[in-house]
Amino acid sequence: MSEKLSAKEIVARNKAHNEERNARPLPSPGDTGEVVAVCISVKKGTAKENVGSCRFIEEYGLEHDAHAGHWHRQVSLLSHEEVEHFRSRGANVADGAFGENLLVKNFDFRRLPVGTIFSCNDVTLEMTQIGKKCHSECAIFHQVGDCIMPREGVFARVLTGGTIKVGDQLTLVKLGDGSSKAYYAETNEEA
Repeated sequence: MSEKLSAKEIVARNKAHNEERNARPLPSPGDTGEVVAVCISVKKGTAKENVGSCRFIEEYGLEHDAHAGHWHRQVSLLSHEEVEHFRSRGANVADGAFGENLLVKNFDFRRLPVGTIFSCNDVTLEMTQIGKKCHSECAIFHQVGDCIMPREGVFARVLTGGTIKVGDQLTLVKLGDGSSKAYYAETNEEA
C-alpha cells in the first residue's frame, strides 16, 4: 500500500523534480527513445493493458483501443521516467494504468511543442495536445493523492500506420511549432 501525500508534499516534490528536469537539454531531431509498453483498453474508463505490439491505423489510432477514432487524441504517450518518478513515491501502478498507449524511455514529452513529429518503424505520429483536463479523480489519485497523466501525458494522431512493439525505437523527426494541422469535420474543432 502506498502512502497518500498531502497536497503541500506533492507540490514540493513536483517543484524539485521539475527544477531537475528543466536543467536537462531538450530533445532534438534524431534523438530516440525505447518503447517500454504498448497498451490498449477495449472499454473506456478502464486501465489499459500492455499488449506488447499493436497496429496503428492511419488517422484513427490503435487497433482495438477504445479511445481510437477520428479525433486529435488517437494515441496517448507518457514518459517512462515520469512513471518511474511517480512509482518512487510508493505508488504501485502497472504500465497502462494512466491510460497511456505508449510508454517510452528517454523523452520528456511535456517539454516538446505541439506539432512535433515522431516515427517508429512505418508509423508516423504528430503531437496534437499536451496534458488534459481530468474530469474525475481516478483510482490512482485516490490511492496516492496525485495523477500524472493530466500534466505529463501528451496526445498524437497517426499520420501513417504500421506496427509498434515493445523494444522498438521511437525517433523524434521534427520539433513542432506549437500548432497542429489536425482538423476533424465531424466536431468542427481543430486540435
